[in-house]
Amino acid sequence: MPERVPSPFEARLLRLLADVKDGRRLPADALEVLRDLPFEDLGFARPDHHRELRQGMIEFVYAPGKTPAQLEEIVRRLLEGNAGSVIVTRADGAAVAAVAAIARESGLDPVVLDGTGLVAIPRAVPEPRGLLLILTAGTADLPVAQEAELVARLLGAGTRLVADVGVAGIHRLLAERPLIEEADAIVAVAGMEGALPSVVGGLARVPVIACPTSVGYGASFGGLAALLAMISSCVPGSAVVNIDDGVGAGTIGALIVRGPRR
Repeated sequence: MPERVPSPFEARLLRLLADVKDGRRLPADALEVLRDLPFEDLGFARPDHHRELRQGMIEFVYAPGKTPAQLEEIVRRLLEGNAGSVIVTRADGAAVAAVAAIARESGLDPVVLDGTGLVAIPRAVPEPRGLLLILTAGTADLPVAQEAELVARLLGAGTRLVADVGVAGIHRLLAERPLIEEADAIVAVAGMEGALPSVVGGLARVPVIACPTSVGYGASFGGLAALLAMISSCVPGSAVVNIDDGVGAGTIGALIVRGPRR
């Protein structure tokens, strides 16, 4: 089995320890660097700097309920204290602009997903491994699917997104059978009656992550109908995330297709 390559965050800690060992850095200096390793207490938030080391995971930032100043401070501290990407979710226009400006100040290129409120600052993205196939029932489900795809990609999953293969025209889905066979896991994103994951789960030999969206007319109750349909599915190989939860679907999908850490 090949030796596991340290993550960028682990590599930074290894360099610090080597500097202390070789006398290039005083232990007291290293202690100051490590003081905020688990988390940093800002009074209004505690950014988790240990998550990358503990889980190999990105620390997501949920924007609603935070003032612009709080959001900016959290993002700056994550950029300073962590090595991986920073992802802010459900941000409004002003918050997106603020996070994008911080990224550019740091010499980084932000990625903004219009219509989702997600803004990402990619850094140290792992080499892609596995294939996460992301399917949408309709074009209106694309924003949630794009959120799942970007999150999975930044976590190091190979991804492929195919839109508009819902059950209203089942032949469109059946045309993608070769890709369904190739995938290591599948995210099925659907609103309305939420039937797509059940159909995909009846075709696929890999886990299916069902992601309901709030797309639909009145009786869909903002995605509740799709959520209940997916939870009630007779397909045993599927699991369900929350309504419009592209972040959760993409994260779970990436964990599956990349496999266990070695």
